[in-house]
Amino acid sequence: MTQVVDDTLRVRASSGALGGGLFLALVSAMSFGMSGSLARGLLSSGWSPGAIVLARVGIAALVVAPFAVASLRGRLRQLRAQLPTVLVYGVLGLAGAQFCFFSAVATMDVAPALLIEYTAPAAVVVWLWVRRGQRPRPYTLAGAGMAAAGLVLAVDLLSGADLAWSGVAWALAAMVGLTAYFLIAADTDTGLPPVALTGAGLVIGTVTLAALAAVGLLPMHATLEPASYTTGSTPWWVPVLLLGLVTAALAYTTGTAASRRLGSRTASFIALLEVVASVGFAWLLIDEAPTTSQTVGGLLIIGGVVLAKLDDR
Repeated sequence: MTQVVDDTLRVRASSGALGGGLFLALVSAMSFGMSGSLARGLLSSGWSPGAIVLARVGIAALVVAPFAVASLRGRLRQLRAQLPTVLVYGVLGLAGAQFCFFSAVATMDVAPALLIEYTAPAAVVVWLWVRRGQRPRPYTLAGAGMAAAGLVLAVDLLSGADLAWSGVAWALAAMVGLTAYFLIAADTDTGLPPVALTGAGLVIGTVTLAALAAVGLLPMHATLEPASYTTGSTPWWVPVLLLGLVTAALAYTTGTAASRRLGSRTASFIALLEVVASVGFAWLLIDEAPTTSQTVGGLLIIGGVVLAKLDDR
């Protein structure tokens, strides 16, 4: 009888963790999805992509760092022991992924660059299969195929895109960075609280981006002109704060916590909903209504996420 009760409690605890992880992953995807539309207003007013991403990550680092320090009381030894992992997380998973993506779109269209970067869930599946022997099951494979088809439609790739080999290389590098983000965020062996990993990674990411800007690899241009959206003009600092607080601090914190609960594979699939969210926010904020193909693509992505999630049951 005791064994039955213990098994029931473990199942309920596991279900609660999955439910909480799913909620956090959805919050993270929705928050990330807002970044493109907010950045578009700043780009139109004279900001460079480098200035936007540095401000975004820097503000997030300032916000999350105090919580990270508080969570590390008595655990500084763990942080020192896991410093190589944290460095990879901050340099490659945060700063590297963003720097490479912006470098890709400098020489090719946004749509194919986004499509290449978001092959990261497939890369996560392959990594787990090769390194840990976690062979993908039928639902995962079907979900990956459906989500891939949805991505092609959601980014409107069929309308024609300008490809350049240098851009493809940068987009693939961004995919590697995003894959590293999911794998490290889900790693429970580090012993670091999710907020500590996120805070340390954001600080390292900020320093990395600042170094790239200092040597001229990340052009910096910013203005004090208002940013324009469908709802009207707003002071420049409003979208900058939203980018830092919502699309970085909240997005990365909830995304890392979700990866711990769901695992890197499921978390990476749910993160595909960022593409769907970005289309919706583009409609609301900059009056870019989704096309029929984008709507169908969004539905396919959602279907692919659901299929991949079924494997957790």
